[in-house]
Amino acid sequence: MAAVCRLFGTLEKVSLSNIKQFSLPAVSYGHSRFFSTEPAAVGKHTKTKIVNDVCVITLDSPGVKVNSLSKEVMKELQEAVDSVQRNPSVKAAVLISGKPGCFIAGADIGMLESCKTYEEVHQISREGQQILNRLESSPKPVVAAIMGSCLGGGLEVALACHYRVAVKDRKTALGLPEVMLGLLPGGGGTQRLPKLAGIPAALDLELTGKTVKADRAKKMKIVDLLVDPLGPGLGTPEQRTMEYLEDIAVQSARNLASGELKADRKKSLMDKIMNLAFQYDWVKDQVFKKAKGQVMKLTGGLYPAPLK
Repeated sequence: MAAVCRLFGTLEKVSLSNIKQFSLPAVSYGHSRFFSTEPAAVGKHTKTKIVNDVCVITLDSPGVKVNSLSKEVMKELQEAVDSVQRNPSVKAAVLISGKPGCFIAGADIGMLESCKTYEEVHQISREGQQILNRLESSPKPVVAAIMGSCLGGGLEVALACHYRVAVKDRKTALGLPEVMLGLLPGGGGTQRLPKLAGIPAALDLELTGKTVKADRAKKMKIVDLLVDPLGPGLGTPEQRTMEYLEDIAVQSARNLASGELKADRKKSLMDKIMNLAFQYDWVKDQVFKKAKGQVMKLTGGLYPAPLK
């Protein structure tokens, strides 16, 4: 069970003022869309295209309503990121879903069920960590374009990217719900989330399994930029919003690569005080003791993952 608990996760339209704030040009539909300048490369779960000098990696697993992380998907994702690094004409990348209602819903449950030994589970977790570490350490910025559910391993993938753009709608939600299934986030999310959101907010998500909407995630600094959904037009609202999201993400990636855009990682005074306090063991002990008490009160000890 300890091995299983280490498995790699489970299962504003941007206003003109916000766009200018982030050095993003206003995107006008029917006038300023970006178009691929090179042929697309297609895999089973991913397809890539070069838009100017940005590689757009679209995750769209066939025959299913949601994207999930299997060994096959992770391998294709790794290959796509590696190809970005090898291509001198590519300056940045965007990771987006081809499914409007789902970015990535989590890890493939079938991958868990197929594991017979501790070694198999450990290997899956380690491979997932290595792939996301390579994504995070990429010298070329990678932007996660999020529309729909971004949960478990999906959030861990997004956290490993250098910038996150999310649609501000009721369907877009971010969180680590696998703890309610007895699983711990195993792809590095427990380390990356506190660096962005701060320890108290990160613990709240990691220990309860709750999800947050995109606007709340922005306030927590998990999301860097919000995009409001578009209404009806030449295409469906979902289709138009997805295209708009991609355009904003591509321009964000280009501006990150050129240095015109920098992610706001400034810590609040409270965060600075909290980080300083956490240098003392007795402070950490008190915080974790209180957190454990809250978990026990909520779960009666039936969910082991938050206590690991």
